[in-house]
Amino acid sequence: MPKLKQTKIENLETILWDRWLLLKIYCEDGTIGIGEAGVHGWQRPTQTMIKTMEPYLLGKDPSLIEHHLQWLYRSSHFMGSVVQGALSAIDIALWDIKGKRLQVPVYDLIAGKTRDKVRCYIHVNGDTLDNLVKDAVDKVNKGFTAIRFTPYSPNYYMHKSLSEWINDAVNRVGAVKETVGKDVDICIEIHRQMNPAESIVLGKKLEKFSPFFYEDPMLPDSPSAMKEIKDQCNIPIATGERFTSIFDFQQLLELNATDYIRPDLCLASGITGCKKISAMAEAKHIKVIPHNPLSPVSTAACVQLDASIPNFALQEYTGESESPKKDLIENPIVLDKGYLIVPDEVGLGITLNEESLETPENPKILDTPLGYDGSVQDK
Repeated sequence: MPKLKQTKIENLETILWDRWLLLKIYCEDGTIGIGEAGVHGWQRPTQTMIKTMEPYLLGKDPSLIEHHLQWLYRSSHFMGSVVQGALSAIDIALWDIKGKRLQVPVYDLIAGKTRDKVRCYIHVNGDTLDNLVKDAVDKVNKGFTAIRFTPYSPNYYMHKSLSEWINDAVNRVGAVKETVGKDVDICIEIHRQMNPAESIVLGKKLEKFSPFFYEDPMLPDSPSAMKEIKDQCNIPIATGERFTSIFDFQQLLELNATDYIRPDLCLASGITGCKKISAMAEAKHIKVIPHNPLSPVSTAACVQLDASIPNFALQEYTGESESPKKDLIENPIVLDKGYLIVPDEVGLGITLNEESLETPENPKILDTPLGYDGSVQDK
């Protein structure tokens, strides 16, 4: 392969697109890398952070991905989700640039393919039990063999007793499982809305439905408490979507406090960081379920990682057949019977539809419910 002529980073452009923050990095040779930042609800502060990092990147060689990540990460005493979201967007865009310049997919640069397609789970929703079951059937009929849902009614926070809350959740999970059958995996998302004691009680009652995973049964701020839930519930625990660094995952893994990890490529140092996190998990015989509630750019980055790691389990997929998501990519990744086909195209394997970038910002409204007694509940 002929040696590439060196290029330099020329410009960074951030795009507030619908509810998401996209990034384009321009190089002097005309190569454009695409990235996305994943701090849900805090897009504007993350945009400012990228702009703060931009002066360092201008004029630099885009191929030095790890060096730039380390410099930007270690240039301040303070870390956090806004910093990490910005770093992740930059990292993903730099990998896209490298793949495009070398004319190979990103996965070829990080060990090559371990699979040709990526199994997905999709979200199931419904304001009533009937609608929840109907949506589950619809998703299974579309070919998905794994579905994920929150087992609570929309007004869960108004339940007057723990028993009422738990019984409602058990009824909803039971109805979905009975309808979709034993060959479809159901994934239960608690969304951090319970404390350890509550989630243990619920988890024990859900064991009979054999969930694929029991996600975020509490706030992920105490790996030792998460381990208590894992030890007392006979359901695989999945967590990690809020973690921002390899060090967060290290604590979780050292304590054997989870069965699956859920790194977000747009939050946990991009492809570089999540490749490391996946290797750490592999050493513990733990599989990876990347978090992905974002745009098709995030999906494309996830598929590159999924294709290259041996301990991949499932990919979160929220659907990209409706506007505005369907309008963003000219060559969307093919979805076939619940699997995303790993693309052969260079870089991330996608091309932005430039016209769609005119879609106006639609920022997430920050809110969280109040319980029956007026106390703040977790969203």
